[in-house]
Amino acid sequence: MIEENDPKRLAQIALVVLLIIGCIALLLPFIGAVLFAFVVWMCTWRFYAEKLLPRLGGRDTLGASLMTLALVLVMLLPTLFLAGSLANGADNLIDFLKPYIEQGLPNDPPGWLIGLPFVGSEIDATWHRLAGNREELNGLVKQMIAPARQFALALGGIAANGLLQLALVLFVTFFLYRDGAAISNALYVGARKLGGELGENMMDKARGTVVGVMLGIVGTAAAQGTVAMIGFLIAGVPAAMLLGFATFFLSMIPVGPPLIWGGAAAWLYSEGQTGWAIFMVLYGLFVISSIDNFVKPILIARGAGISILLIALGVLGGVLVFGFIGIFLGPVLLALGDMLLQRWLREEPFA
Repeated sequence: MIEENDPKRLAQIALVVLLIIGCIALLLPFIGAVLFAFVVWMCTWRFYAEKLLPRLGGRDTLGASLMTLALVLVMLLPTLFLAGSLANGADNLIDFLKPYIEQGLPNDPPGWLIGLPFVGSEIDATWHRLAGNREELNGLVKQMIAPARQFALALGGIAANGLLQLALVLFVTFFLYRDGAAISNALYVGARKLGGELGENMMDKARGTVVGVMLGIVGTAAAQGTVAMIGFLIAGVPAAMLLGFATFFLSMIPVGPPLIWGGAAAWLYSEGQTGWAIFMVLYGLFVISSIDNFVKPILIARGAGISILLIALGVLGGVLVFGFIGIFLGPVLLALGDMLLQRWLREEPFA
């Protein structure tokens, strides 16, 4: 208890509180990247400590550099490659639209546009109206320029921020590898001081849940990317390997893979390959996307050792509350809550 006539004790507590608030304020802009760095570190620490570091004679700086370089090759370079491919695709789209903007629309629209169900007739009528009225076409183009520019700037900002965050993740991960033994020991000592045996058990549970979630996400992404690439090859879609890699990375976003196989289906339809377009849609719905709906929860639940219901609620709620890092935070919080509840129901002491 703190007595009112103990100003020194009050000043010490106030100083500690201000210090904690200051540290949180400084780290808040980078908290997502730091937490994700911890996720990557926890998921790969056992391989690093048990396989790589002994072969390097315990030279932790060299080992941390090699692990960070491996993460750069796995995470950063494919991201830059995909960004370059998207930029090249945007240039090709501009080159495709430029003659229509300069010379106007041809008298008749492409046959595949007219053949679109439900909207084909409306597109045909609008096309003929714009083709016969150059002023209306120019006005429509001018109206679209500003939103397109804003969208491009926003997309560029998101991409630049993503690359910056990823670079920060790799930077933090290097120091986590280099000083991993001390950091791990400090975490367990802190958990033991706060909660005794329960604190250590909660730390182990948190680590197991994070590893299980990562296993489910990466395993599902690899399966979706492989299956998608096979489907693209069967349907004759160009750049099937690149699209497979894109599916792998975008599978971490709930609506990511449909953007890839849906675009492939649209391209097949525009080329007059209606049968293959239908195949691509069915393949995407019942094969590619079904992996995410059924395989991911099973892999995560098996790796984390908790029920599929908690995993599903944790992932969905975590994403809504915390963003991308909530994919890991949500299941961890529910797993720890479930652990405390089960212990309380068994009427065991917390410490």
